[in-house]
Amino acid sequence: MSETKQDDGLISIFVNGTEVRCAPGTNMIDAAAMAGMEIPHYCYHPKLSVSGNCRMCLIELGLPGRDRATGKPLLHDDGSPIISWFPGPAIGCGTKAAPGMHIKTQSDMIKQTREGVMEFLLLNHPLDCPICDQAGECSLQEFSANYGQGYSRFVEEKNVKPKRTVLGPRVTLDDERCILCSRCIRFCSEVAKDDVLGFIDRGSYTTLTCFPGRQLENNYSLNTVDICPVGALTSTDFRFKLRVWFLKATPRIDLESSVGCNTEVWTREGRIYRITPRRNDEVNDTWMPDSGRILYKAVESEDRLNACRIDGEERPTDEAVAEAGRILGEGSVAIVGSGGSSVEEQFLLRQLGDAIGGAPTHLVSRIGEGDGLLLSRDRNPNIRGALITGLIDELPTEKLDRLGAAIDDGSVQTILAVGEDLGVAGITEDQLKKVRIISIASHESATSRAAAVVLAGLTVFEKSGSYINQQFRLQKSLMALPGPGGAVDDRVLLATLVARRTGERAPATIEAIWEAIGSTITQLSGVSFESIPETGRLIDGTAFDNLPFIEEETLHFQPAVP
Repeated sequence: MSETKQDDGLISIFVNGTEVRCAPGTNMIDAAAMAGMEIPHYCYHPKLSVSGNCRMCLIELGLPGRDRATGKPLLHDDGSPIISWFPGPAIGCGTKAAPGMHIKTQSDMIKQTREGVMEFLLLNHPLDCPICDQAGECSLQEFSANYGQGYSRFVEEKNVKPKRTVLGPRVTLDDERCILCSRCIRFCSEVAKDDVLGFIDRGSYTTLTCFPGRQLENNYSLNTVDICPVGALTSTDFRFKLRVWFLKATPRIDLESSVGCNTEVWTREGRIYRITPRRNDEVNDTWMPDSGRILYKAVESEDRLNACRIDGEERPTDEAVAEAGRILGEGSVAIVGSGGSSVEEQFLLRQLGDAIGGAPTHLVSRIGEGDGLLLSRDRNPNIRGALITGLIDELPTEKLDRLGAAIDDGSVQTILAVGEDLGVAGITEDQLKKVRIISIASHESATSRAAAVVLAGLTVFEKSGSYINQQFRLQKSLMALPGPGGAVDDRVLLATLVARRTGERAPATIEAIWEAIGSTITQLSGVSFESIPETGRLIDGTAFDNLPFIEEETLHFQPAVP
């Protein structure tokens, strides 16, 4: 063994004769995956405790032999170790890597045991794949094809279990499809800390249910649907809406709080059908809150803005932008930005503020109840981005009291509001009447109704951008679907306003904006949108250590101890 191997802290194991370098204690399922080999499994999940109850991950296990009398290693004539193989199979999920360990995943014995396990799992399982909601992403379907016998010897009638059982407001159970892997039970107990699910009855009649008087209603309940390997647990909202192979998954960020959970948005033909978590061990592991899964419904809400307006009448976008540019050149201007805007939008908004004489910029703080998991008290996803880009130099307040006072004393005559409703932020109806308002928004509000110019923007799902979460981790989020006709990307609107105020061309594409960001912001020097990794990139936030950030406790998930 080379000196490099001795110093890297890793050990050597052998999977089907192939050497794999891994950390001591690595689970065999994960170790085999490192070698590009699959060990089929149902109950095992890398972020949950090991239960070892499905038995699908059986392997042959061998260890370097030792002389029973002397304890010395047994060696072949060439000096290689003699491997002592266990007489029967072992479960891969319950086996941890040890130096010199050998496993076989393709032997005749393992093939027969897998076929036997699969046959038992399918004894009472309904053969209704064509109508099952899990079709296209079902492990039982895949493994039965890859590792099953391909036929059944069972001729008796199958046990019939409850269907369409409502476990909670968002989860529906088809119990006859359940293979009793217990992933959902362990998730609720170990991650969500809501021990609400369990098995009742025995043998072929074992059934998943909630404890008496309880429901599966915590804000993480839909994660049980994500990790269910079969079609037992289903999302009531997505149930039987569309086959998953028709959907396109776009990587995005959950923007409901400063945690920045990684997600996938599933779309078809300009419509969002569901949102699921995307694995990022540095942020959210493989989970996300239920509350972030329904945010897409705002895309098609009735109060959506689909056209620009001047004094309440629809106008072409170029006319509305020209009028907004003219108004920004008259009187004293204040800017109300958003902690939900992307880094790119906040950078352009800062440029616009500079272009109109250093207009004061206000942001609105949103404080909610943190859950200690993946929903933080800070409900703005990008306050750190506003600090890094220089849009603000202090933390925002919940109400715009200083702006209201400036309106009352006449020192502010014009307000540019980007993605914020001034009424909700504490500006009264009388104060709104005292100023001219330019509103860039995606939905109707008291601000847009009072605005002299309304510029219809896009929702977060209709544009790409980057955000800096509570870890000061820069993460990118991609456009999932196009916006409606009449609405314009906020970046384009802001860049056009900057150009009108400066007389110079302003960057509007993400690539061009990042060239400008990299040349002016020290913490983001050398960064481009394309170079941001899928797991995000930590940036230096030490310059803001003196600011009293909202105290947050976000659990970094670790696999539970078996």
